[in-house]
Amino acid sequence: MLSLADVEAARDRIADAVRRTPLLYSFSFSEMTGADVHLKLETFQRTGAFKLRGATNRIATLSEAEREAGVVTASAGNHAQGVALAATRAGVDSKIVMPEHAPISKIEATERYGGEAVLHGADYDEAQARAHEIEREEGRTYVHAFDDETVMAGQGTIGLEVVEDCPEVDTVVVPVGGGGLIAGIATAVKAIDPEIRVVGVQVEGAASLPQSFETGEIHELDAVNTIADGIATRKVGEKPFAVIKERVDEVVTVTDEETAVALTYLLERSKTLVEGAGAVPLAAVLFEAFDYDDGETIVPALCGGNIDTNQLTTVLVRGLVETGRYLKIRTVLRDRPGALDDLVEIISERRANIYAIQHDRTSRDVAMDEADVEIDIETRGHDHIDELLSALREAGYEVEVLA
Repeated sequence: MLSLADVEAARDRIADAVRRTPLLYSFSFSEMTGADVHLKLETFQRTGAFKLRGATNRIATLSEAEREAGVVTASAGNHAQGVALAATRAGVDSKIVMPEHAPISKIEATERYGGEAVLHGADYDEAQARAHEIEREEGRTYVHAFDDETVMAGQGTIGLEVVEDCPEVDTVVVPVGGGGLIAGIATAVKAIDPEIRVVGVQVEGAASLPQSFETGEIHELDAVNTIADGIATRKVGEKPFAVIKERVDEVVTVTDEETAVALTYLLERSKTLVEGAGAVPLAAVLFEAFDYDDGETIVPALCGGNIDTNQLTTVLVRGLVETGRYLKIRTVLRDRPGALDDLVEIISERRANIYAIQHDRTSRDVAMDEADVEIDIETRGHDHIDELLSALREAGYEVEVLA
């Protein structure tokens, strides 16, 4: 099984290629939770995610014949970029199979780093199947995203940095997709201090590990559905799972909505952009997916920041909705002069700010002497929303909340 010596050897191999990323105390999140929260900002890694560590370590161990034949892998995006950059730096040809719906930004980044992107399949597992076909057809070495001890050792170097930079750490919180990251981190921190708690987090729409962890056997999902595309795998790998069973203390889940809130807070409070998978560990802390004590030193590992710009807009709106700072309503007005002014006056009196108004006199859903109105409103929290909706309904408006 993976050992501390493997992780330490990986650190030596990759030292010139990867960054030692910051670990910073967060006053905001410590105040919000009562814990002593330090953020491991792997978002500042080259390629924007932790995957470069494992990919660099794996490619460094290739034989000369393997280097000549090139490598192939499958990835939803971050491992793709890590392998592409690591291979290019080492003078090795790389071919990367990505799901057809992978974010455009990640596809383009993979190609900029020198990899050949091949789009195939609906998700990671289908992309992986095609990558193995290429492995056999072209004689390339397959660089697994997580089910490889050399890759796991590379990811585990994060654990070494966490303990060195925050020796008082009590709990490390790690996102889990295939399991390579948490297996590597758990190996490192538990070898240094067995009392450090390691908590794994998955999103409900891709949560294969809780059942696997409970039964001791790998459980595979039929499909996955989550905004956290970086951890959207149907099951954990066999090699990581062997480590997880022995060295991970607890596995919990969060929702996409909780993840969106954490992502929004990270932008606002820490000025840090993360992808869905990167926000998952903080979401587990903010929404108390596991128990912790006041003053407990917790390190959420923010594993990546490569979020597609289009998805970012959607996630931020969802985060604002969940925190009560965005409201979209629909109502019907009499089609007469001043009707819209009367409605807007009630909203402005409650100090709510209107983003947009859609006023439709031709809608088939209303009578001919009525107008259908949708309004996007900036609000200041759930209590403010309740106050505004009550005022509108007391004034006789039938209000439908759309978001």
